[in-house]
Amino acid sequence: MAAAQGRLSDGAGGMDDEKEGERDTGSTEPPAFQAAVQALRTSRLRPQIEVEPTRAPQRLAPHAYALEAAVVDGDQDLADGRLVLLHDPDGHDAWRGSFRLVTLVRAELEPEMAADPLLPEVCWSWLTGALSARGLAFGEPSGTVTRASSHYFGGLSERPPASQIEIRASWTPREGLGGVPDTAAHLTAWCDLLAQVAGLPPAGPGDASVVTLPQRRGPQSR
Repeated sequence: MAAAQGRLSDGAGGMDDEKEGERDTGSTEPPAFQAAVQALRTSRLRPQIEVEPTRAPQRLAPHAYALEAAVVDGDQDLADGRLVLLHDPDGHDAWRGSFRLVTLVRAELEPEMAADPLLPEVCWSWLTGALSARGLAFGEPSGTVTRASSHYFGGLSERPPASQIEIRASWTPREGLGGVPDTAAHLTAWCDLLAQVAGLPPAGPGDASVVTLPQRRGPQSR
């Protein structure tokens, strides 16, 4: 699986170095955090999306858990990303809560689509729309949408130009009974975003209004 690389730092909880080491979600973790992580581990997702645990950052919050995912077509990745769950039992002023979700999502695009001046606003609306479509309450959303283009020269000149979109964001999920957010639903919404960026059709009748990204670049070799 192609891991999403990068760092989020929006002042409200970013993604730190993925090589810091994965935290143990054992009996020493707060019960609310254990429940939130268990919900992530047992979520059922659409078959085109492969999800697995990965190393979580250590310096952003007392407790953290991370997943990486790829939208897969055969042996090729259409999009990939990383989702990090942060928890501070004492709460965090910037989060306005004790939990925070942080993400990086990326996909390759056709250069013509990447040049669309409305693309950043559209991609950000996909994130907030995916959460709202699942009926999820959330607060303090922040993030960036970045377009990057690569042109090849010399020995690499035969390669066509490549463009990539990255969505980096974080938000505070509303906490439910026992102070536990519905992390399974947030993971499902995040996977909706991944699928949308990858250009997959809506997962079901309830997602019929989703507009997928047109003219995206073909699948990337894994």
